[in-house]
Amino acid sequence: MSESKKTREACCSKLKLFLASMAFVYFSKAFGGAYMKSSITQIERRFDIPSSLIGFIDGSFEMGNLLVIAFVSYFGAKLHRPRLIGIGCVIMAAGCYLTALPHFFQGPYKYETSVSHSTNVNSTENILPCLSNHSVTDTDDTPDVSAIKACEKAAGSSMWIYVFLGNMLRGIGETPIMPLGVSYLDDFSREENTPFYLACIHTVGILGPMFGFMLGSFLAKIYVDVGSVDLDTITITHKDSRWVGAWWLGFIVTGTVILMSSIPFWFLPKSLPKQGKEESPSKSTELSTVAEQENFLPEENQEPEEKPVTFKELAKDFIPSLRRLFKNSIFSLMVLTYLVVVNGFIGMITFKPKFMEQTFGQSASKAIFLIGILNLPAVALGIITGGFVLKRFKLGVIGAARVSITASIGSFCMLAIQVFIQCDNAEVAGLTVSYQGASHVSYNPQTLLSQCNMGCSCSVKHWDPVCAYNGMTYASPCLAGCQTSTGTGKEMVFHNCTCISEMTVPVSNMSAVLGQCPRKSDCDNKFKIYMALSVLGSFISACGGTPGYIVLLRSIQPDLKSLALGMQTLIVRTLGGIPPPIYFGALIDRTCLKWGTKQCGGRGACRLYDANAFRMTFLGLITGLYCVANMMWGGLYLRIVKRQKKLALRKQAKENGLEGNGVSNGHAKINITKNKEDMDKESTI
Repeated sequence: MSESKKTREACCSKLKLFLASMAFVYFSKAFGGAYMKSSITQIERRFDIPSSLIGFIDGSFEMGNLLVIAFVSYFGAKLHRPRLIGIGCVIMAAGCYLTALPHFFQGPYKYETSVSHSTNVNSTENILPCLSNHSVTDTDDTPDVSAIKACEKAAGSSMWIYVFLGNMLRGIGETPIMPLGVSYLDDFSREENTPFYLACIHTVGILGPMFGFMLGSFLAKIYVDVGSVDLDTITITHKDSRWVGAWWLGFIVTGTVILMSSIPFWFLPKSLPKQGKEESPSKSTELSTVAEQENFLPEENQEPEEKPVTFKELAKDFIPSLRRLFKNSIFSLMVLTYLVVVNGFIGMITFKPKFMEQTFGQSASKAIFLIGILNLPAVALGIITGGFVLKRFKLGVIGAARVSITASIGSFCMLAIQVFIQCDNAEVAGLTVSYQGASHVSYNPQTLLSQCNMGCSCSVKHWDPVCAYNGMTYASPCLAGCQTSTGTGKEMVFHNCTCISEMTVPVSNMSAVLGQCPRKSDCDNKFKIYMALSVLGSFISACGGTPGYIVLLRSIQPDLKSLALGMQTLIVRTLGGIPPPIYFGALIDRTCLKWGTKQCGGRGACRLYDANAFRMTFLGLITGLYCVANMMWGGLYLRIVKRQKKLALRKQAKENGLEGNGVSNGHAKINITKNKEDMDKESTI
């Protein structure tokens, strides 16, 4: 008996080690993934690419999953699951290091500017910004193709391919963690503990995005070429839309953390005895059937089949297993529902920092920081609350589905209210307002030219904003008609700006300073309301996460669990992870008012968006997707209730029939009683 007790204690300690290891790996992969999301804006600016292309790069993570997840999920369940997870972590770390590689091959970052910001005060170009663009205008009209190609090669304009491949490699490495890790945990832990364990793992995992976004916020304030350039010569601040932070440094940090998280998995066994039961090692690898799961699943699929061990026979069984899986209507409907939800969520999380930056005038670093410090803790609290509610009230499949659909409707309501919270567009002469101050929105570059700056021969392609003392932003000192300047670097001030005098309200000060003007004060109050709704919506939405996951787990045959989780991840990530950043980015690009210019010519990243069009496009799309998801959740709930009633009636009829047989056959009656007692020992959720 003491030997058996020691075995159980060793098993329990190994299960706890696996639980802790899973929590750490969830943290590290979420840390890397969140940092990638927080660096989207920085990468877009560094490589001068549009939002649709950065969306394509962001989707490469899911492309990596697509390549291997079906095979990893199916064949991996028969192999050494902990070691496969460890291998995946090493691959993820390699992907992070590859993503950071372009920084070391590219030259120093050269942000676009219309004026030569020389540190020499006596420089003619510095004194006369209005006349500094003649040469730029001339070269724009007659581009030299060979010179452009040479320039692009020197600037490393195609280096974003390394980021694409690194992110794809990260996706390949992440593949085994969820399907193999969750199925391993569910196989060898008590059934009533599974929801709580999953909630604990996800709660620790949510700390990863918190740290990822906070690291992104911190590095967004550090200049990309820190340590290799004189920062006193940099004329832009971290609030400028041309600023690029030290994005590469974060990928080195996240890669190292992910590499460390792989270590424990190399020392874990292939299988464990079932928690709370004394089983022989030969039976410990079998998947245990949950009592409630037995009641909920169709009768013909109750008993898990013995699986062949040869690779050839495993491959033969793959297609029949898929057929069995997708005949399960609840599983199929749940996958479709998750697909719609993830489309909205991925689009939102990818471009939310940019939305906060363009709609409410926040800096990229502040937007990232607020998401990490406010939204993500709310998500963590929501996940643990959902798991606690399931365990505390011992909710079954129907109860878990009710919690999920309630949370989904609540978060949708919070999102719908956000659509109506708006700030006015930033006042930029020639783009959102006329030079006289009248409000209008124009996508025509020629509106940047006015009578006040016609004599300056300004380039309309460059973005080098200055803020006048009347609160108006001008696209460049030249377009503001500024005649002279004083000071150097960030402290440069432009004087005698003729366009400032064209305002309908007379101004005495005709000077301007570098950078965009801040938004109006009432915009800060609206931003606080938006953040409050956003945080509350995040909490409510996360409360339905664990219950929804349990509904998925309990609707799958035990022997198909790993395959089902893998296929769900494959479908959701393929159709819910790859397309949204691309089509969200393409639609957001359509709201751009001012495109930047690449170092070698051509259209670069967007510098200014139409805030109202951005808001309606971004939030309207997310709200529409969540509305469809809610309707699908309603259909799913009705389907679950219908199946539960049908199986309850079938079980009752079966018991009545067996009781009748038991009267004439005592042996049968004894066997039935034994099975029922065994089932009573099994705990439900």
